[in-house]
Amino acid sequence: MKSKPTLVLFVRHGQTPTTGKTLPGRAPGLHLSTDGIAQAKIAAERISAVKKIAAIYASPLERTRETAAPIAKALNLKVKANSGLLECDFGSWTGKQLDKLRKLPEWETVQRSPSTFRFPKGESFTEMQNRIVNAVDAICTNHPGQTVVCVSHADPIKAALAHATGTHIDLFQRLVVSPCSVSAV
Repeated sequence: MKSKPTLVLFVRHGQTPTTGKTLPGRAPGLHLSTDGIAQAKIAAERISAVKKIAAIYASPLERTRETAAPIAKALNLKVKANSGLLECDFGSWTGKQLDKLRKLPEWETVQRSPSTFRFPKGESFTEMQNRIVNAVDAICTNHPGQTVVCVSHADPIKAALAHATGTHIDLFQRLVVSPCSVSAV
């Protein structure tokens, strides 16, 4: 007999002071803004209405853990750190202003053909997608037929959503994952 599928609720972290301005990547020390804290509380209210959440996982970065905290409190669960949910490793692009990055010739490749691009001294989107898909597969294996929350970042969530819908990674930039949005797979 086949078991029920696991339901994964992907939550993007809340807004930070740099959202839409810089590419923070995995740089430590970036916390939620006041708006981001409010967004996380609203997400927690929405998710707490879902019955029987089995577990909450989050990228180890501060902004995801801060987003997961009110969800965990509302559900009386502990947040489990999972490095597979980390942001893409943007390498030497980490911390750069988005306005400046958009002017680089490589930016067009990042947007139109991301499967062919590797961030200088970082990872490729294909590697990022493999990493998050493997992490989510392992989480699902540990929670068959249950509902779990995975708090992550825009690009990894978009890559996981693209994979789940059979969409090629070159089209994942078309997906929009807003701060504290919840995507169910």
